[in-house]
Amino acid sequence: ITLPSLTGNINERTWNTQRKALYARMSQAIALMPALNGYGTLTKANGSTSAVDTAAETFITEGLSKVLKINNICDSEHLADCGIVTSYTNMLGSQKTIPLTLYSLHKAFSLTSAAGCSYKTEDTKAAAFETQNGESIVAYYNRGCRTEYLNQESLTPGGNVFGFTVSNACLNFIYDLNGNKGPNTVGKDIGVITVFNATDSVVVAPMPLSSKQADATGIEWAAGARTCTSLDSEARMPNIQELSSMLINRDLVGLSAPYHYWSSTRYDSEKAWGLNPDNGFRSTGGIGDKNRVRCIRR
Repeated sequence: ITLPSLTGNINERTWNTQRKALYARMSQAIALMPALNGYGTLTKANGSTSAVDTAAETFITEGLSKVLKINNICDSEHLADCGIVTSYTNMLGSQKTIPLTLYSLHKAFSLTSAAGCSYKTEDTKAAAFETQNGESIVAYYNRGCRTEYLNQESLTPGGNVFGFTVSNACLNFIYDLNGNKGPNTVGKDIGVITVFNATDSVVVAPMPLSSKQADATGIEWAAGARTCTSLDSEARMPNIQELSSMLINRDLVGLSAPYHYWSSTRYDSEKAWGLNPDNGFRSTGGIGDKNRVRCIRR
């Protein structure tokens, strides 16, 4: 009776150790790179030429592989050759397929303007690689990402600071710690790493609590931290970059749309940052407003 439980606990500890080690290596590698945007070629087809998209693959071959030990690199047509599975189990327990393009990762990348803000990026195909440590990683690359600070966003007539979460998201990685061996489940062997800002990059790897355990509703900002620690002593509210990563990977972690989620990041004494996981917009809300909270583990 106890053997499956003991095996599960050992696996959890192993995955947690591997996850932290991968995050450390990826953070160190990104810190050694120059500007992250502009890699590769991305052109549309016309009457005489075919479309060309080498962006993600070029970023890995000419950029990341110079600072991270990589064994194998695979283009979008051969992701399985790098151990990438076709489908996985998300944090809601649902079967999902691995996205093959930046736009299919989250539709926010395909939006161009709203409420006075504008940003345009182009769709790119995913690419994958295997590390020397045995992780299989699929990469989604925004070659037009920019460096910006939250307080530089435009102000809407209503007074909220408003912007696209994806505008400074340069890279998103979905990693599998043991390739296609299984269980191929988010929160176990599968997780995410997101890189923000083309220069002075910020690397985050949020690991949310199970959405069935913690997707609290009607929570004032000041009560968010208490809500998290009451669910798990090692849990906390995500900062705005971590929450943005969770939005980009909404299908993996199971954020509920169209509800507004709090981050732990303050805008000023009266407002805090939050976002809408449906449309990719981030804005500020009064700290007395009631929104949703999705906690992550330290």
